[in-house]
Amino acid sequence: MRLVLLGPPGCGKGTQAARLCAREGVVHLSTGDLLRAAVAAGTPLGLRAKPIMDAGKLVPDDLVIGLVRERLEAKDAAKGFLLDGFPRTIPQADALDRELGRDRALQAVVYYVLGDEEIVRRSLGRGRSDDTEPVIRERLRVYRAQTEPLVARYRAAGLLAEVDASGSMDQVEALTKAAVAGRTGGRAR
Repeated sequence: MRLVLLGPPGCGKGTQAARLCAREGVVHLSTGDLLRAAVAAGTPLGLRAKPIMDAGKLVPDDLVIGLVRERLEAKDAAKGFLLDGFPRTIPQADALDRELGRDRALQAVVYYVLGDEEIVRRSLGRGRSDDTEPVIRERLRVYRAQTEPLVARYRAAGLLAEVDASGSMDQVEALTKAAVAGRTGGRAR
């Protein structure tokens, strides 16, 4: 199983990714988690990324692509993976396609749809230090400008499955499971 979860920050991608990966036994690759870990560890990448992340901006492609490349080369990613928070831009999607090649091409992209005010409400409730309303709204602005074009790209490729993310975690999980099964030939237990 080779999936991308796409949607605005705070829509529940991380929660659904964890549930899906636990059920399917595939690697959950969250660039947000990887970047936060690099910042916390004070790695060179983390030091470069921290001021960008604190301002609610997207980390440059070269940093993120390098991080993803390293993670996809790990043994545990050979049997499948779920990308959460990557790709965020068309150039990242192009780089991912090159990295995966035909043998490991994506099978599906699940796109979570949720209104901005609900995203702000949910994000403020997470308790992260970088989750302030101005930063959240800036993330949404950046998302709309840079990431939403991927929706059209993946829809045209026949990979996109839209999921309404406004329900409970269990409701969204059921919708996600059905969307993935419909795109991966019945997989998603």
